[in-house]
Amino acid sequence: MISMSLAEIAEITGGELLNIDGAKTTSAYPVINSKIADSQTFFAAFVGESVDGHDFIEAAIANGAQFAMVSRDTKFPAIKVTDVREALTKLAINLREKLASLTVIGITGSQGKTTTKDLLRHVLSVAGETVAPAESLNNELGVPLLLLRCTESTKYCIVEMGARHLGDISHLTKIAKPNIGVVLGVGKAHVGEFGSREVIAKTKSELISGIQSKGIAILGTYDEFTPKMAVPNGVATLFFGEKSSCDIRAADIEVREGRAHFDLVTPDGRAAVSLQLLGMHQIANALATAAVATALKIPIDSISAALSTAEVSSKWRMEISTVNEIVLINDSYNANPESMSAALRTLALISQETGGVSWAFLGKMQELGESSATEHAAIGRLASEIGIDHLVAIGNREYLDDLAVESGGGEIAVHYFDDKESALSLVEHLIPGDVVLVKASRAGEFNLLADGIVEGLKGESE
Repeated sequence: MISMSLAEIAEITGGELLNIDGAKTTSAYPVINSKIADSQTFFAAFVGESVDGHDFIEAAIANGAQFAMVSRDTKFPAIKVTDVREALTKLAINLREKLASLTVIGITGSQGKTTTKDLLRHVLSVAGETVAPAESLNNELGVPLLLLRCTESTKYCIVEMGARHLGDISHLTKIAKPNIGVVLGVGKAHVGEFGSREVIAKTKSELISGIQSKGIAILGTYDEFTPKMAVPNGVATLFFGEKSSCDIRAADIEVREGRAHFDLVTPDGRAAVSLQLLGMHQIANALATAAVATALKIPIDSISAALSTAEVSSKWRMEISTVNEIVLINDSYNANPESMSAALRTLALISQETGGVSWAFLGKMQELGESSATEHAAIGRLASEIGIDHLVAIGNREYLDDLAVESGGGEIAVHYFDDKESALSLVEHLIPGDVVLVKASRAGEFNLLADGIVEGLKGESE
């Protein structure tokens, strides 16, 4: 955060100083987890649905936090405000106005936001100080927390923008004031909440409407909605994709060991890219990244080199590991029909190249509303069509609705378990050369299943 006095912070947030000298200056940034508090931070005692941050003020101060931002009296050094989240928002808006030279890049889309953020951080870091969240700070609390990490030396700030309702992204753009807005695509994630893809598209387009004058809109061409989004007057547009008409595109695509290799084509020329990330779907994320970097005048050779060395740091997203010669793909962070399809196709590609047997351990895709049964059945059919050997449905039989229900039936062997623990019984059937995918919506906590598979495989070798 930029340096200011505690009295200034109190004035901006409408707060009251408690047990602290207002003349003291600070550049501390806020955290809401007392465990990561240190001398460079202050602790925001956010009251959540199940946890009250006020219970952790003492721990945060003990870990070095300079002060706390609170909504009730405390004996510790603090600034008392009416609402901590609203106070952080006011502080972030004030900081954004003062950092006029900061370039903010907003990213939204039904899938790929975090991967694109990670790629973009890797690419932009070579050009200047870049702030981007290691975690997904993509909501009305997370975006202010992220912006308040910026200082006068920060050149780029990469902001993920998620939404649950119409107007959510519009609210975030008023805080972040993006210079560049990226819409990766409109899919079926959260369709149960929004009601239709049309409403999802309208929500995602709020990012484009919120781009600052003389900014740039970067639009994917992978669905029927994104390329048609209205762009404000005074805002330029770049399209990315695999069509020859795209400003930023991929040509001569090949896949080796589940990873895409292609020529990046931009108005500045052509350069080879060899992604380290698993899956054909990563091409779109890489092109979105390249489009932002191109807009920021980064040379194409620097872009291609950075994309070819980038590895996604965010956990549980197409993480690949090998135990006892068995390949495990942990993609348990989240799931929707588009990302599930992409993950299955990646599993098929890798198993075909290695000659191993493919296993898909799949949990429920959440928030699909009335289309849930249809979408799960479609994923089951896809698994059969692309040659997945074993489909393991866990806690959701809808994957099997259009398939043989007995294990070993038809072209694909299907299995059903009520819970993750029971599914671990299949570990003893895995043999060297097999490839295993673990994927479900975040609520399913399939990261625990992936851990259990690894532990089971290691146990077998002892």
